[in-house]
Amino acid sequence: MKTTDTHADAPAVLRRRPVLVTGGAGFIGSNLADRFASEGHDVLVYDALARPGVDRNLEWLKKRHPAKISAVIGDIRDETAVADAAGEAQAVFHMAAQVAVTTSLADPREDFEINIRGTLNLLDALRQRNDRVPLIFASTNKVYGDLSDVELEQTNDAYRPRDPAIRDFGVGEARPLDFHTPYGCSKGAADQYVLDYARSFGIPTCVMRMSCIYGQRQMGTEDQGWVAHFLIRALQGEPITIYGDGCQVRDILSISDAVDAYAAAWKRIDTVQGRAFNLGGGPTNAISLRQLITHIEYVIGRPVETIYSDWRAGDQRYYVSDTRLASRELGLKQPVSWLKGVAALAEWLQEERGLARAASSPRLQAAEALS
Repeated sequence: MKTTDTHADAPAVLRRRPVLVTGGAGFIGSNLADRFASEGHDVLVYDALARPGVDRNLEWLKKRHPAKISAVIGDIRDETAVADAAGEAQAVFHMAAQVAVTTSLADPREDFEINIRGTLNLLDALRQRNDRVPLIFASTNKVYGDLSDVELEQTNDAYRPRDPAIRDFGVGEARPLDFHTPYGCSKGAADQYVLDYARSFGIPTCVMRMSCIYGQRQMGTEDQGWVAHFLIRALQGEPITIYGDGCQVRDILSISDAVDAYAAAWKRIDTVQGRAFNLGGGPTNAISLRQLITHIEYVIGRPVETIYSDWRAGDQRYYVSDTRLASRELGLKQPVSWLKGVAALAEWLQEERGLARAASSPRLQAAEALS
């Protein structure tokens, strides 16, 4: 858990009260860092660079904002390093986490240490500062469990709730918490710690219970970031493994819309502190795995090979965020259509990975034009 500065000027940046983004070289973290640096803020990225490929995100940030981005390569479990990083921050966006259910099942203790102890390290560092530093936390829809009590029917390659309220609006924040798998337990416990530090210690915190976020700078894998993972496999002409029957449904949200939500939470922290919001694409951006693959085939102009395997532990057949509370309280605009967003991600991945521009032809252009 060695910690080193990647910039010689890091102490000077720290003196300018930066925005701290833990996991700032990751997918969402790097997009947040880019937004805040573009707005003129000094940004301190704190990241262990443990996830393959995220070092490219950090290099991208440093090239785009050489005078605004500082970085500390450190582990969220390193209490001293975390306290140092948070010592002068004006706001904290906590993205650093162990993010895969499969990994949590293989090593639940490490999952606990990263997601719970790491979050507590950060919260306590802010508590000991004795000032009101906002912390916005990246939580997950997994806090609601597997939703096995939601009755479903299958239609058009997708599951659909029988309950019209869930079908029309999605799962709301009033849904009881129900932690499944070590990952669900660790993220759920961290979620509750973040909310309680607002109650118990007056730290202005806010929680985002995210559904599936996708977009540029996502290094999708089989365990996390499935939209990008499906696109990468398809663009490289490789088969996609589907766990379950492929009819499971998620609402997907463009990274640009997710960043807007996080920025709005900071701006409105006085009114949203101590609250949790479900953040996703909502019913208009709800798709099954099979439906995504069909669209990918259209975008790239060729069939995609699929392989089916057993369901994975804790997988929800259906999860769609009820976004009404977040939209109202955070002032969010209508999200980007998934049809347009997925096509744009395909275009970026082709450029990022130097792949042939598949059907970047009329099909990709037509898909990108969809709203």
